[in-house]
Amino acid sequence: MTGRRRISRTSLSLGALAACASLAVGCGVVPGVTGGSGDDTITVMTWAPQGTDATNKPGMPALAQAYARWVNEHGGLSGHPLKVLTCNDHNDSVAAAKCARRAVQEDVVAVVGSYSQYADSFLPVLEGAGIPYIGGYGITSEEFTSPLSYPVNGGQPALLAGLGAALADGCGPVTLVRPDTIAGDQLAPLLDSGLTAGGHAGAQDQRAAEDATEYGGQADRALQRSTEGGAAEPGCVVPVLGDRTDTFMDSFRRARDAYAEVRTATVLGSVDQSTVNATGGASSPYEGSYVTGWYPVETDELWDPMKKVIKEKAFGDNRVDAADAGVQTTWIAYTVLKKVVAALGDGEVTADAITGALDDGLKIDTGGLTPTLHWTFAADLASVGFPRLVNTDVTLQVVREGRLVSARNGFLDTVETLRNADVT
Repeated sequence: MTGRRRISRTSLSLGALAACASLAVGCGVVPGVTGGSGDDTITVMTWAPQGTDATNKPGMPALAQAYARWVNEHGGLSGHPLKVLTCNDHNDSVAAAKCARRAVQEDVVAVVGSYSQYADSFLPVLEGAGIPYIGGYGITSEEFTSPLSYPVNGGQPALLAGLGAALADGCGPVTLVRPDTIAGDQLAPLLDSGLTAGGHAGAQDQRAAEDATEYGGQADRALQRSTEGGAAEPGCVVPVLGDRTDTFMDSFRRARDAYAEVRTATVLGSVDQSTVNATGGASSPYEGSYVTGWYPVETDELWDPMKKVIKEKAFGDNRVDAADAGVQTTWIAYTVLKKVVAALGDGEVTADAITGALDDGLKIDTGGLTPTLHWTFAADLASVGFPRLVNTDVTLQVVREGRLVSARNGFLDTVETLRNADVT
């Protein structure tokens, strides 16, 4: 973006390093990897919430550290040792800002493969220091507007729009159960964009606490809404509550027998294969549910390189699940970092150099896991407020006999649906 102020990145002094070492914001570092002033180490950060009462993504920083161990055993990134710092944002705006400030103090060249719903807290800090945010989870709209954000997927916008399009033909009344948060407020118009594109009425928008321990009343209310009116097709309940989706479905399972038949659907990140397994496999309440995702199903051989790294460097670490959308996003984000570093050749790897390469038209091949990634402010969705949303593809999956399998071949492009979304 022309005219954007670039900030020079310099190595930390020994005094600054000592100051950074004294900070206590829940951060870690890959053991045995040196870095700092006087070497060519590439230092990055990956953050995500862990140990909270709401959505947790411990697999993202865990995979990042496993990736660093694997890369450093194989010569680093184009010969540069990789140092990965991690931080826990605690699902809290203050902690998210602290993670960003730690990234600045540690002189990282990028924040890579991370999750936080508090972009309004951390992105201004990164922007002020010129640090790129590569491969965020796509949970907030700011990730698709910031000039220093480089999302690798279509985030919640693409997932919800694609899900709405998939449900339009086969559902009666649709009820969306979503978090009563600022990020949750964005979900209903996105689901509606897909529903209305298929000639269906918009969904009933039902708010719920994102950290509740049970959802009996919410399940009854959703079932009532989705079975009223005598529609020709069964109603559909769409819970999008992150980690609490499983808690909702436990309440839903107990309540559903008192109502007419309904179908369920959701998005990857709220449900994955481990969730289906833990809730009964083929007898799970998710059986028959449509699920939209960003990437190919976990059993696709395209994921074999990631699984090799997990097997070699995270074997036995139950935080790292190859089927988890956060883990997959982190893998792709580090793939982007690797390609950028390679493109810089013998040049210095700094935050400015990385953003310069990406802004100057570098195209990233992710091996078929996404379309070729190429960020530009002339993106198709700039007119509706998503100028950085460059990957509008989603996959449609279904839970069949207890397994998440592809419901259709290839990707579904949601760009036209999103162009008509009312997200103002």
